[in-house]
Amino acid sequence: MTTPIVGLAGCGVTGSRVLHHLAAHQVRVAVYDPSPALARNTRVVRLESAADLMACDLVVLCGPAPHAPLTEMLVADATPVVSVGDDLDDMQALLALQPLAERHGVAAVVGAGMAPGLSGLLARYLAAQLHTLDELHVAVHGTAGPQCARQHHAALGDAALGWHDGEWIQPPGGSGRDLVWFPEPIGAHDCYRAALPDPLLLQRGFPTAQRISARVSATRRDRLTARLPMLTPPHAAGDLGSVRVEARGAGPHGERVSVIAGVAGPTAELAAVVCAATVGQLLRHPVAPGVHALGDEALAGLDLLHHATQLGVRVQEFTGVARATSW
Repeated sequence: MTTPIVGLAGCGVTGSRVLHHLAAHQVRVAVYDPSPALARNTRVVRLESAADLMACDLVVLCGPAPHAPLTEMLVADATPVVSVGDDLDDMQALLALQPLAERHGVAAVVGAGMAPGLSGLLARYLAAQLHTLDELHVAVHGTAGPQCARQHHAALGDAALGWHDGEWIQPPGGSGRDLVWFPEPIGAHDCYRAALPDPLLLQRGFPTAQRISARVSATRRDRLTARLPMLTPPHAAGDLGSVRVEARGAGPHGERVSVIAGVAGPTAELAAVVCAATVGQLLRHPVAPGVHALGDEALAGLDLLHHATQLGVRVQEFTGVARATSW
């Protein structure tokens, strides 16, 4: 059998780190990027057009949104796809490709970054600790690179999405202030509702949950300028970030229980590790045709959180005592 070839569309801050992890595990990678900045790597092949990605065994999408048009083209060609996109409108278009993926017998995994992505894996881990799951609440801090920063800036100015008592709600972006304590070294930050896709994906993976929300950290200036172009250029290499998930429900004796877990580190690296772990497992294990998100029951057998920790993700769990446990 020949060694699989993974196509990589977009080799920016996150994509270049995904490339590094895949190449370190002897995975052959073919890169499509109109303006790539790649180090010399004998295992990398540069592609001239997006159509060339269809010759790959699996394609990873790490560029800016939208991912849906290219995903549709690849799925129609029966090419598996992994997307790290976090744009809400684009995510809705990706999920709408479910019939197409089933018809062509191929799997597409969406939201395979830090949030969504790692947020779904943490939610699955926490849900297993509860007898019944009622609520999931996600908070995100940090951005992976310039495009990610612009996306988060725009999301703060758009209508948010939440699941409340069995119905979708759309509160204004920048509302719902909540002081969130992220894992160290991030610490406490004010977080607000924004147009994040996490509730959309988590509701699919955890249909019994009655309330699901997602918030992003922001300053007062971020909120005031969310509907304007960014006043200062985003950091070229991203910054430190964190994702925190809180699950609420009932314990084994019916008592009300809240469990919390989170991860902190360089945002782009966290997203790249989760993406690389997903790609590695998909190359080894078949997945049912359709559109899947990290945290879905269909991907539970891949044990992606465990593989992400092997690549460097360090999960911290709040225990209510002076010293938290960590992986």
